[in-house]
Amino acid sequence: MNPFESFRMSVRAIRGHRLRSVLTTLGVAIGVAAVITFVTLGASLQADVIGEVSGGQSPSMTVSAAPDQNQPGPAGDGQAVFTEHDVDQLREVEDVDAVVPSGSVPVSGLAAGGRTLGYNQLTATTPPYFEYVSRADFQSGGPFEQGAREVVVNEPAARLFPGNVSVGDTVTVVRQDGSRVNATVAGILAASEGPFGNTPLPQVFVPTDPFYDNSLSAPSSDSPQRVYPSLTVVATSFETIEAVQSDVRGYLDDESDARTLKPESYELRVQTVEDLVDQIRDLLDTFTAFVTGVAVISLVVGSIGIANIMLVSVTERTREIGIMKAVGAQNTDVLQLFLVEAVVLGVLGSLAGIVLGVLGAFAATEYVGLPMTFPVEWGGIAVAVGILVGVAAGLYPAWSAAKTDPIDALRYE
Repeated sequence: MNPFESFRMSVRAIRGHRLRSVLTTLGVAIGVAAVITFVTLGASLQADVIGEVSGGQSPSMTVSAAPDQNQPGPAGDGQAVFTEHDVDQLREVEDVDAVVPSGSVPVSGLAAGGRTLGYNQLTATTPPYFEYVSRADFQSGGPFEQGAREVVVNEPAARLFPGNVSVGDTVTVVRQDGSRVNATVAGILAASEGPFGNTPLPQVFVPTDPFYDNSLSAPSSDSPQRVYPSLTVVATSFETIEAVQSDVRGYLDDESDARTLKPESYELRVQTVEDLVDQIRDLLDTFTAFVTGVAVISLVVGSIGIANIMLVSVTERTREIGIMKAVGAQNTDVLQLFLVEAVVLGVLGSLAGIVLGVLGAFAATEYVGLPMTFPVEWGGIAVAVGILVGVAAGLYPAWSAAKTDPIDALRYE
C-alpha cells in the first residue's frame, strides 16, 4: 500500500473519533510538556548559576588543602598549611601575575558609632584581593595598606551601625580574648547582587599584617611563619592558565611546605574557575536528569493510552480489515496502516507537548526568577519521542490486526 494512502486513511480514522483521539494525544502531550519544562528549567538554572560563578572572573585558580575523597579522614574546611615561603615561591612561577593569600580572623564583635555588634570572623587578605578576586567595586575609598590598622567593609556591613559607617570612621575589633583594636575604614565595597538575586552578607576585610596571627614552624624556616588555608593564584592570561595550573601543582607536590604540613588524609588542590564550573554543571545535569526521569513516567502513561486506543480501533474495524484482505491487502499493508495511525497520534501529541512545554517552562522560569534558556534540540527530540512512542505503542495492535483471519473478520458483527 502506498504510504501516503496509509497516512490519508489514518487521518480519516482519527478524525472519525475526534474526542477519543484528542484524549489519547493529550497523554503524550502532557508527558512531552513535562519533560521539556523540566529540561528547560534545568538548563536555565545551569546557565544562571554558571554565569554567576564564571562571569567577570580573572584567569585565576584556588589552591587549598582538603580531605582526600579517596581516603578516610576527617571532614571539614581547608587546613591552614600554605606558608609565606610558599606564597613567595608561587609568585616566582612563570606567568603568575599575583598570589593572594586569605584566611579568617576569629573575633567576638565589632563596635562603631557607639554600638557594639556580635560578629564571629573577619577575612584577612592582602590588597591585591580587591583587584583580582573581589567582584565588587569600591563605592568610596579604596584598599587598605598592608601593615596598617585599616579595614574594608561592604555596604551591608556599613549599614549595620547607626548612621552607616563611612570612609575615615573608626571601627573597633573586639578579639576573642576581650582585647580591642581600633581600625580606620579605608574603603567601602559597593553591594553586588549575590547568586539568584539575593542580598550579599556583611563582610569585613583586614590586612594579614597586623591582624592575622595564625602561624606554624615551617620546614623552610627556623622561625614560625604565617600559614593560610587558601591561596588565589592569578595567571597573566587565560591562555596561560593551564600551564600555570600544572606548574603550581608541581611545586606543591614536590617542594612546598604545605605538602609536609598537611594531614595525611588531605590532598592539595589547584582548582580553576573552569574546574568549578564543570563540577556545578555535572551536579545540575544529575538533578535535571532525575526530575526529567520522573516526568518520563507521564510519557509511559501516554504510550499506554495510544496502545489502548489502537486495540479498541482494531476491534472496531475488524470487519474493515476482513474486507481489505478479501480484496487483496497483504498483512504488511494492514500492519502499515495501524502503525501509521499510532505514529500520527504520537507526533500530534509531541507537537502539542512542545507548545505546552515552552509555555510551562516560561511560566516556571518567570516564577523562579531565572532567564529562560530553551534547549532547541529538545524540539527535535520531542518529535522523535512521539514517533518512537507511536511505534512502540502501536506495534502489538498493528500486528494483531495483520494476523486477523479474513473469513472470521467478514463474519464479525
